[in-house]
Amino acid sequence: MKFKELKADGLCREYDVTISAADFNAEVEKKLHSIAKNVSMAGFRAGKVPFAMVQKKYQANAMSEALDDMVRDGVNELLKEKELRPVFTPDVELKKFEEGKDIEFKVSMEIMPKIELKDFSSIKLEKVMAEVPAEEVEKALNYMAESRRDTIKVEEDRATAKGDIAVIDFVGSIDGVEFPGGKGEAYPLELGSNSFIPGYEDQLIGKKVGDVVDVKATFPENYHAKDLAGKEALFVTTIKEIREIKKAEINDEFAKSMGEENLDKLKETVKSKIAQDYEAASKMKLKRALLDALDKAYKFDVPAKLVDMEYESIVKQYENAKKNNQLDEEEKAKKEEDLLKEYKEIAVRRVKLGLLLAEVGNDAKVEVTQEDINKAIMGEAQRYPMQAKAIFDFYLKNKEAIERLRTSVYEEKVIDYVLSKVETKEKKVSVEELYNFDEKAA
Repeated sequence: MKFKELKADGLCREYDVTISAADFNAEVEKKLHSIAKNVSMAGFRAGKVPFAMVQKKYQANAMSEALDDMVRDGVNELLKEKELRPVFTPDVELKKFEEGKDIEFKVSMEIMPKIELKDFSSIKLEKVMAEVPAEEVEKALNYMAESRRDTIKVEEDRATAKGDIAVIDFVGSIDGVEFPGGKGEAYPLELGSNSFIPGYEDQLIGKKVGDVVDVKATFPENYHAKDLAGKEALFVTTIKEIREIKKAEINDEFAKSMGEENLDKLKETVKSKIAQDYEAASKMKLKRALLDALDKAYKFDVPAKLVDMEYESIVKQYENAKKNNQLDEEEKAKKEEDLLKEYKEIAVRRVKLGLLLAEVGNDAKVEVTQEDINKAIMGEAQRYPMQAKAIFDFYLKNKEAIERLRTSVYEEKVIDYVLSKVETKEKKVSVEELYNFDEKAA
């Protein structure tokens, strides 16, 4: 076979491939002889049919198969000889196919860029770290105690106050007509929680058990039930009982109820978990800084088709968010054409860094083991303990999810490998600064 380069523009390549008529005819004849060994016709046993009859009946099939095989082999030979790594299966266009003449076809493709890996030790990064303040531990303990809170019935004859639980019966109506969902019995309402429509809870403060209160309140304009939105309602509300919230005392007994030996041990555990969260935030910032550094350090063309695929994925997410009114304020403030331009730049960056990390991983022989996958699934289950079984079942039944997880784990392992090579300097910062992911502020 003969190869002639037609185009070498960036990562785009085009070649003319020529198959000689003699080679093609020889391949066709080879296939016909192969068919003749097994074919049978009326009056002839299998393998005994005259070759001329086999040729007459199966010539077209043999030519078609020979063409397919030789084109495929030609593409593979071209890739091997020119040391090309196509992004996707090359496109083939048959240009000349006439009996007795050489066959010509064009091969078009985008190739992977050649990436020359550099010494990562030249990269200098700052790893921000924050110590766990004592008040954060206390705040976490108070939150835990709040979740373990109980209520006790108020026996004394007193009026309700903000923070009390008022156990109420209520009937709601608009213009004298009750509406669906506007009725409840023995409902425990925490006064001041703002869990009912605005203005409702305030009108129950200062009331006593047995009082019947005509509460007037207006549903918000954006209320989920459109037939009630913006309308004023009357709720005839009866105070059945007053209960006080009793938060669990933070002591050794409380610590034991949380599975620890004593309060000191519980504090240590809480501090350790907060420190893990801080480390995760620190690692996230360090990873972002590394990717920024790699983006600046490496310059190479990226395949347009990969960029287009990534861009289409980003735009699809944007359109879904826009449709469901889930855009953030920064996105809403920008013109769509500016946003789309930014998304294109993001797509280029993602593809570029993805190719670079893949090259690094290949060079460093990074592998993802089954143990790595199991560890990642276990980590996800530990983050959502109430849904652990559902998470395990999801990955057990979903091979695509496993492959996505494998890709994510691979990227993390490659990034950890690079981080082990770069020069990192730790810097102590406040908790607020640690969790400030505003790139502009940084």
